[in-house]
Amino acid sequence: MSKLTKNQKVAVEKVDSKKQYRLSEAFALVKEMTFTKFDASVEIAIRLGVDPRKANQMVRGVVTLPNGTGKVTRVLVLCTPDKEAEAKEAGADYVGLDEYIEKIKAGWTDIDVIICTPSVMAKIGPIGRILGPRGLMPNPKTGTVTMEIGKAVKEVKAGKIDFKVDKTGIIHCAIGKASFSAEALTENAQELLNTVMKLKPQALKGTYMKSVFVCSTMSPSVNIDIKTTNTAE
Repeated sequence: MSKLTKNQKVAVEKVDSKKQYRLSEAFALVKEMTFTKFDASVEIAIRLGVDPRKANQMVRGVVTLPNGTGKVTRVLVLCTPDKEAEAKEAGADYVGLDEYIEKIKAGWTDIDVIICTPSVMAKIGPIGRILGPRGLMPNPKTGTVTMEIGKAVKEVKAGKIDFKVDKTGIIHCAIGKASFSAEALTENAQELLNTVMKLKPQALKGTYMKSVFVCSTMSPSVNIDIKTTNTAE
């Protein structure tokens, strides 16, 4: 077993593993425990009491974080020529169609989000096996297949993220950076938690939101007292 570094020891000593913290208190603690030389991501893990194998208990959605993610999101818009100007004006990093489809077929995936119009989905289908595993496949449910290209690009650039419960029943999301204030991180986390609560499956029996933990890229995790958040079962 590897030994803890000096900073890791300090971080571990700061958090009480038996205690549940308020969101704002937890993020202040996460900031104290982050010693990376880079601006670490701050993440949240929400464990739900759902069975993701059942279609009527799948939890998936989108949320616009009020303070953004702190990440520069590279957006590719695949569209017909009549939508290119709208996409560029909204701030898309790459705009086009056939040339980018060929680049992706050749292995290029240096992007974070792909937005497209419904009319080009037939062309994108053949590269779904490349985009799907990387979480890049456009989807109407997440607002990335739309005629409102400009609006979609602006929302993604402003901090719109999509989330999905994994096979173990957990939602993992990056909700900001360690350089954010504890207040900004709290607002982002609360917005996500509220959105997840609204998606509670009607078929679910028992407790929906079981536990919530937050951490930064290399810090210990902090257990959140769900009762102190603005969510309600």
